[in-house]
Amino acid sequence: MKNLELDLGERSYPIFIARDVLGQPNLWAQYIAGRQVCIVTNSTVAPLYLAALKAQLSDKSVCEVVLPDGEAYKNLATLEQIFDTLLEKNHNRGTTLIALGGGVVGDMCGFAAACYQRGVQFIQIPSTLLSMVDSSVGGKTGVNHPLGKNMIGAFHQPNCVLADLSLLDTLPEREFSAGMAEVIKYGLICDVPFFEWLEANIAGLMRRDTDLLEEAVYRSCVNKALVVAEDEREGGRRAILNLGHTFGHAIETAEGYGNWLHGEAVSAGMVLALSLSVELEWLSSDILTRAKSLLQQAGLPVAPPNNMDVDQFLQLMGRDKKVLDGRLRLVLLTGLGEAVVSSQAPEDVIAQVLRDAGVRA
Repeated sequence: MKNLELDLGERSYPIFIARDVLGQPNLWAQYIAGRQVCIVTNSTVAPLYLAALKAQLSDKSVCEVVLPDGEAYKNLATLEQIFDTLLEKNHNRGTTLIALGGGVVGDMCGFAAACYQRGVQFIQIPSTLLSMVDSSVGGKTGVNHPLGKNMIGAFHQPNCVLADLSLLDTLPEREFSAGMAEVIKYGLICDVPFFEWLEANIAGLMRRDTDLLEEAVYRSCVNKALVVAEDEREGGRRAILNLGHTFGHAIETAEGYGNWLHGEAVSAGMVLALSLSVELEWLSSDILTRAKSLLQQAGLPVAPPNNMDVDQFLQLMGRDKKVLDGRLRLVLLTGLGEAVVSSQAPEDVIAQVLRDAGVRA
C-alpha cells in the first residue's frame, strides 16, 4: 500500500492507494462524520461494488443514489436526484456523502456535498484510472452546461480518497486508456523522471501490472498533491494541470459530452498544445514526437476530430474558464517537465496549428 497526504492545513486529507482498500474500513471509517451516509454511484458501478461498500457500513444509516452513467448526465437536472434523496431521508449537516464511481460521479457528489445545507463532508472512492489520478484529488467539483464544460461548480475538498486498484479490474480498455492521458500529463508538465519511467513501462502498464499501476497512480497523485497544495484555487500554478484541457474541452463540447471521453479529448488537446509550443519555437519537436508516441502506445488519439472547423474550435476555446479579461490563456511547454500558462500565442498561429492537425478551415 502507498499512502500520501494532500497538505492543505486544516483541510488536509489522506489518499490510500492499494488493492482492496474498500475491504479495510479500519483505514477509512474514521473519516465518516456521523451515522448518516449517502452513497452516490451510477448504474454501471452499482451492480459491481455497491453491495461490498454497504457491507462495510453496517453500523451506519445508509441510503444510495444511483445516477445514470455518462458525461451526458453531468448536469443540474441529474444533480437534483442527490438533493431529492438527501431531503427525503432527512439528512442533516452531520451526513457524509460517498462518491463511488468515476469522474462524473465524483464531481457531482462533491458538488452536492458543497451545496447541501451549505456544505457537508464527503469521501471519494474513484472507480476509474482517470478519477484516481486526477478528478478525485484536489477538490474541484461541478457539472456541465450545454454551452461549456464544468462551468457550474465549487472547490470542496474530500475527507479522504480511497484509490482501490482492484476496482480497475472491471474497467473497459477504452476507459483505462483515457485515464492514461492524465497520467502522461504529469510527466509532461512537471516530472521528467516520471515521463521517462512511463516510456520504459508503458507496455506493462497497459497490461495492468499491479505493481506498475500502483506506482503510476502514486506518482500521479504526488504530483497533483504538490501542485494543489501550492495553489488550491487555481490562482496561479495549478493551472498547469490543464495542459491540453482548453483544446480538449472544446472537443468534448462540440462532439457532445461522452462521445469523446475526457481523457481522449485531453490527449488530442495535449498534442495540439505541444504542437503550438513547437510552432512558437518554445519546445523542440523531438519532445512532441516522444509525447505522441507514448500517447499512441496508451491507445489514445493524437489528432482532433475531423468534423470541427477552426472558427468553432476558437469560439469554444474562448468560452473556457481559463479565459481572463478576454485573453485566452493556454498551458504550453518550454521543455519536457516545464509547463507555463501563457496568453502570448497569437490567434492566427493557433488557427494554423489547428489546420495543420486536420481541423477544417
